[in-house]
Amino acid sequence: MKAIVLLITILLGLVSTVWPAQVHAEETKQKHDALLMIYRRVSKITNIPWFYLAAVNQYETALHWKKKKHHPAEAEIEWKPEVWCGLLNPNQADHNNGTIRLYGGIGRDGSGDGIADPKNALDSIYTLGIYLSRNGTSEDDIRIAIWDYYQDQMIVERICAFARLFNECGIVDMSKHSFPLPKRADYSYKDSWGAKRAWGGRRTHEGTDIFAGYGTPVLATSYGYVEMMGWNKYGGWRIGIRDLDNIYHYYAHLSSFQKGIQRGTLVKPGQIIGYVGSSGYGKPGTSGKFPPHLHYGMYRDTGRNEWAFDPYPYLRRWEQQAQPRIGG
Repeated sequence: MKAIVLLITILLGLVSTVWPAQVHAEETKQKHDALLMIYRRVSKITNIPWFYLAAVNQYETALHWKKKKHHPAEAEIEWKPEVWCGLLNPNQADHNNGTIRLYGGIGRDGSGDGIADPKNALDSIYTLGIYLSRNGTSEDDIRIAIWDYYQDQMIVERICAFARLFNECGIVDMSKHSFPLPKRADYSYKDSWGAKRAWGGRRTHEGTDIFAGYGTPVLATSYGYVEMMGWNKYGGWRIGIRDLDNIYHYYAHLSSFQKGIQRGTLVKPGQIIGYVGSSGYGKPGTSGKFPPHLHYGMYRDTGRNEWAFDPYPYLRRWEQQAQPRIGG
């Protein structure tokens, strides 16, 4: 009898572990399918490649991360009322397709109901497609339209990189991550967020140090692209990867980079990008001033401000999602 009770308890534990993951996967798939259907529909009408529509929508999603919506049929672009409705429109909440056009607003009815609602996914993405095609549908035309809207070259580069990633990988599951070292590597780490650092002036530690042997592979933790790489007097040989949530992942003190990795390279979770070392704290090539380790940092960007936040809880979660490792 005790054996049966124990078996039932184990089975219930397995179900409670697996079921939430299955529900999340299904919800994610539904959202991806719904958005992709809208992107492709608008792309067919406007001749703007679907992955540019997805890239702008994703950038806006990341930009307004505190207000993230979770309904699969909602667009994430937060159109300014004066842009959507028209600067001189006395009704800055106007959803009438006719009067919006009369006052020079960009809002358009994509669903065919006569209403141009910026919160309606089809209306919003259709408006985006019309706006991006205003000067033509070539890649250069699209880049110019993105610049016209954001007036920021850095944002243009990020959106275009997102577009390349969507084009290559499809609508990816952004909840998928990897621990930055292989699951069977011998490593150790603790939460060192905010610890004092003296070299180069008084400052605090903006990341987590993961100690491992020289040459241990360093893995990309997320989908993204290489935004920065090279020498930094603090971080030595380092790589900075921007993910689709507009979070900058900082990998420092490397001994070398993986062959083929360069600025603009698209990466996936678990892909090797470099190798653990002890570079930094001096001029290019300086190494050995501290034990070999990976400094891993995470930075959020709102378009106006960028700040570091503690990566330790994320590392613990990604580590637990991986299979048991050897050593450490």
